[in-house]
Amino acid sequence: MGKSFSPTPDQFRQENGYEIDGVWYPRVTSIVGIKAKPALYRFYGEQPSFYAGQQVTERSAEEGTRIHEAAQAILLGEEPEVPNDIAPAIQAFRKFIERQPITTEAAHIERRIHHPEMRYAGTIDILGTMKGRVGVIDIKTSQAIYRDYNLQTSAYMEALLPDFPDLSTRWILRLDQLQFCQDCNSSRRVKGGREKIKKDYTSKVKSCGIHIWGPVTGIAQIKEFPDWKDDYAGFLAAKRLWEWENAELLESIGY
Repeated sequence: MGKSFSPTPDQFRQENGYEIDGVWYPRVTSIVGIKAKPALYRFYGEQPSFYAGQQVTERSAEEGTRIHEAAQAILLGEEPEVPNDIAPAIQAFRKFIERQPITTEAAHIERRIHHPEMRYAGTIDILGTMKGRVGVIDIKTSQAIYRDYNLQTSAYMEALLPDFPDLSTRWILRLDQLQFCQDCNSSRRVKGGREKIKKDYTSKVKSCGIHIWGPVTGIAQIKEFPDWKDDYAGFLAAKRLWEWENAELLESIGY
């Protein structure tokens, strides 16, 4: 039986937090990673090997990063070069901000935040104004808007409030790409080199022998979560569990 991988204290420190003004803070995304993710477990179970799953995950993350960077550049008035493989998602984003403008500035994009008292840090995607309200806007390139995201954004809200008293809400903005079968309306999603097909159970066509896929279509879905206090309590509980799980490593780095 092989040995399980355990990071060195230096690796753990680098991979799971930031040093700010001489103090090390655990990263919000590392903390919320302690929560079980059944969908992720199913994904890895469907792969031919753990390594193959990692390859898909890494390619998917790289695509997501490029979508983030292009969307954020557009918000700053830039015209980034957009590769063909993410062009539909970026086109959907452009149409979205035409209908619903977002006002922000460079200092409020990829902004590093931290909470000295509760001791955590993170990097927000966007702090901006939309619909006349100031809020955290978190861009996701997932296939759905998951409730787990609320833990992450609630931590950002609590940390930002002292400096931004007008902060009142948070949004998850999902950017994705799909193809739809012209006969049965099933959807096809290719991300990270992985194909996933979902049947449309509302379609009158119950079965489709060979799917006829239409063009890749960009998706821009927005969802607001103004109430965040209960989610923040959940985040703090996750933080306590994360600290318990990593107690030895945290002690070794002087946390």
